[in-house]
Amino acid sequence: MKATPLPDAIEYAAVHASPVGWLGIRLDGHDRLRGLELLEQPPRRQPVASAAAPVLAALEAYFAAPASALNLPELAPLTTAFQQRLRQALLAIPAGTVLTYAELAARLGSAPRAVGQACRRNPIPVLVPCHRVVARTGIGGYAGATSGPRLAMKQWLLAHEGYPGA
Repeated sequence: MKATPLPDAIEYAAVHASPVGWLGIRLDGHDRLRGLELLEQPPRRQPVASAAAPVLAALEAYFAAPASALNLPELAPLTTAFQQRLRQALLAIPAGTVLTYAELAARLGSAPRAVGQACRRNPIPVLVPCHRVVARTGIGGYAGATSGPRLAMKQWLLAHEGYPGA
């Protein structure tokens, strides 16, 4: 079996060792948050760009007290207009609260499947809380996974926020 190479630290402005695993922080050329990636393992070197400090602070604040208001850094993910509308709707869902894909779709004038696909492509998980969107009959998937570590991460995040169904 071929081993997966460790990610190159140059790819990230910083890497955060969180309770749910390693999170690689990507910034754009203007120090805005472009992406937050779930890493299977840390990079060979741990980068810590000073520009990533607001993202690190937001992550630490969330993991310390998920219900407190977060001071999010400026976001600049490469997304569609629908994904931008979805991001605003996700940010409006309070910690410990969930909506079903259908409920969120109704608020956006869309279809549940479109909401699910856009959540799957969320470039800033955890801070843009797509984990707060669940299926009608259970918690649904997370980041395209319906089992395994990604789904366990969604369960952990919901439990961390005090959601009783996690």
